[in-house]
Amino acid sequence: MSLQSLLSQIKLINSTDNITAFKTIVSNSYEWLDSELGSGEVTGLVLGRATLVDTLLRHIWQLMELHKEKNLALVAVGGYGRGQLQPYSDIDLLLLSKKSLSSKQQEHISRFITLLWDIGLDVGQSVRTIKETFQLAKQDVSIATNLVEARILNGCQTTFDDLQQKLNGRGYWSSKDFFVAKDHEQKARHAKFKDTSYNLEPNVKESPGCLRDIQSIGWVAKKHFNATDGKDLLEHGYFNQQEFDELIECREILWRIRFALHIVAGRSENRLLFDYQADVATRLGYGDDGKKSVEKMMKIFFRTVRRISELNKMLMQRFSQDVLSLNVKQQIKINADFELLDGYIAPTHDNVFTSPEAILKFLLLLADTPDIQDLHSSCLRQLRIARRAFRKQYYVEREECRELFLLLMKHPNFFSLGWDIMHKHGVLQAYIPQWDHIVGMMQFDLFHAYTVDEHTHRLVKNIHQYSQPENKEFPRCGNIVKNLDKPELLYIAAIFHDIGKGRNGDHSELGAIDVKEFCERHGLNTQETELIRWLVESHLLMSVIAQRRDIYDPAVINEFAQSVRTHNNLNHLYVLTLADIRATNDNLWNDWKSTLLRELYLLTQKALDNGLECKVALQDRISEHQTKAMTAMLENGMNESQISQFWQRLSDDYFTRFKPAQIAWHANVILAAHPMTDDFLLVGTSANTSKSGAELIVYGKDKPMMFAQIASVLDSRNCSIHDAQIMRTHDGYMFDSFIIFEHNGDRITSVSRLNSLKEAVETQLNKPGEEHVNKRKMSRQMKQLDVKTKVRFYSSQTNVTLVELEALDAPGLLANISEQFIAHNFKLHQAKISTIGERAEDLFIISNEQDQPLTHNEQVLLKKHLCEALDS
Repeated sequence: MSLQSLLSQIKLINSTDNITAFKTIVSNSYEWLDSELGSGEVTGLVLGRATLVDTLLRHIWQLMELHKEKNLALVAVGGYGRGQLQPYSDIDLLLLSKKSLSSKQQEHISRFITLLWDIGLDVGQSVRTIKETFQLAKQDVSIATNLVEARILNGCQTTFDDLQQKLNGRGYWSSKDFFVAKDHEQKARHAKFKDTSYNLEPNVKESPGCLRDIQSIGWVAKKHFNATDGKDLLEHGYFNQQEFDELIECREILWRIRFALHIVAGRSENRLLFDYQADVATRLGYGDDGKKSVEKMMKIFFRTVRRISELNKMLMQRFSQDVLSLNVKQQIKINADFELLDGYIAPTHDNVFTSPEAILKFLLLLADTPDIQDLHSSCLRQLRIARRAFRKQYYVEREECRELFLLLMKHPNFFSLGWDIMHKHGVLQAYIPQWDHIVGMMQFDLFHAYTVDEHTHRLVKNIHQYSQPENKEFPRCGNIVKNLDKPELLYIAAIFHDIGKGRNGDHSELGAIDVKEFCERHGLNTQETELIRWLVESHLLMSVIAQRRDIYDPAVINEFAQSVRTHNNLNHLYVLTLADIRATNDNLWNDWKSTLLRELYLLTQKALDNGLECKVALQDRISEHQTKAMTAMLENGMNESQISQFWQRLSDDYFTRFKPAQIAWHANVILAAHPMTDDFLLVGTSANTSKSGAELIVYGKDKPMMFAQIASVLDSRNCSIHDAQIMRTHDGYMFDSFIIFEHNGDRITSVSRLNSLKEAVETQLNKPGEEHVNKRKMSRQMKQLDVKTKVRFYSSQTNVTLVELEALDAPGLLANISEQFIAHNFKLHQAKISTIGERAEDLFIISNEQDQPLTHNEQVLLKKHLCEALDS
């Protein structure tokens, strides 16, 4: 099947009654597009489909004798007007008349449109007079944009020309107004995607740096210059040949991805969803290795959109100056090479970037000149040219560049605009070969929302923001960064923390090797090098301990403190860890993680003060919590004797794990309840007792599968458990405390929402012997991800075993895990629940039936049954 054979077949159809023949051609056209996808060249297919549809529409128009209707024109608009059609893109048509149509003409056109739908074409049509079209276009820039690319397919040329004359006349969109509207439209579109293309499921058409950004350049150029294609911009000096070729190359890459996406989806789909990514990658020749193939494709995609973003930024700024006839209001000379034009830094002559050293000196100039808002388009053009001219050698190979790089790391103002320019415009990529490797590297999961390089860029920005006066949210980090003798050491560690990713090994260890060599090469002393190397190698340590270990176990704190060794190391690691988590995913940081890290930091700090005697710190904590809680309760009129009697039922561990506000609330709620009997059960909720999140408590005699039932109820109601404390009082009651959030990570503050959850848990626990049925469905994204269950066991100084479990965060996961504990007669003491994208990384503290740690055989059996239950 070829385009020529399809065009020939169209001409052989001599009646509109032969719907089957038309449908066959439309069907065969998709087979032709599908079969030709592997050829590698997609431009011909995109233009070819438009040619095919042109021929089909003209033929049907003729067969239906619509060409005999006076003053009626069939016009292609929008993307179809450009003569470009992706496999399932809409075919946008304007049926244009000089005057209002008669009933007979309307009926005739209706039959035409109906036939197009019947034969399988997705048509978007409007039937309007010249006057109606003009008036609507004046009011709506989207309609005006579609008409910028209008072309006549068949019918009355005079009618079409009359419309064009009105659209080019007075009283319509001036090129100035049109540019302002399109510029605002682009900014609003970018904002919808949070001004980044580095999303897990980017929109190939609409995301920043994607096809719309290329089209925006074309629309403005056509309106202002009456340009027919991008080559006209070469003549006007907006492009040089290299930039024009680059834009066409980038468009081809995005066209190929969008083309394959349409074929795989079988419809007009522009979102590169998880559902399609692996198949699209395979169809485009990146292999059939699932995750690895996707990451190869996405790396090219993200590098491409970055190039488009640069070109779009450069050209739209040029358009704003010329189309709006902007005169420079303030011109300030900075030095012999640069000047400031209304806040934008611009070169004063050609070829200001004569060497890699000149580029790094330019970044120092940005740091020294806080009044600079951004790069002038002329400056960006010269920077792009220079970056390409010097790419035969990485800048780090040059001694003066290494000296300049260290000056940048030490400059207090560099990590604002200068760091953004260094990252966004490829200077760091040109400096460090390892950074070049991670540019555009996306990871196929729901945890990492950005490419590796973009994540690191955001992490560094977080550290810089901690030291700024406006930082009110993270005062501890702010104090640490401000008091560092050499903050540049922290910044270098931050730049290298993930640089080892994608190299088939432990990225922390690989990064530590890289950064040690980097530090030695840049003349850092042994002590400085060791701190940076340790930070890169250990950058995950604090988050792992906080989220996946029992931080109130003295052995855990002592072990962590021994790894950290010094207060200086702890301070650096704490800041790096907070900045890292916050830069990974906008939805990842919450009060629960903040509290865990703060607790771990403070406990470790005291352990280091006490010579690693963590038990001393914990005993002080118990006394402090009891004193503060008692004071608060007495002030509220509670009875001291009654409080003390209740507290005697509880272990020291209880007072270690809960804050004074929680301890006071627990006692108040429980003591205010009815006299305790064998069937006594209390469920309480509070939005205010814990900084970590809303708290739900259950107190009463143990019931069958209590934890499993509670977990299932909360999960079914779109609620996530982040922390669970399961305790037994000395007199045989169960006390369970859950820190809970909405599934999307939002804190639960609504009283009615908490009451609803409380009633649901109470209702379920009061049903004798009835298991809860969780009807929550797995999300579309989760279904595409394969997370095999992993189970690891750790010993403890107490009579318990720590079970670390990784699994797909499927509906009912906690209930399923709990059922396995029950089936083996194991007792659950504590659960720490951490969801990392699609991956649940949970810690359970359990003991066997004899209140002892699990034996080796018990561990083997539990692991087997957990894997069987969860992987099925």
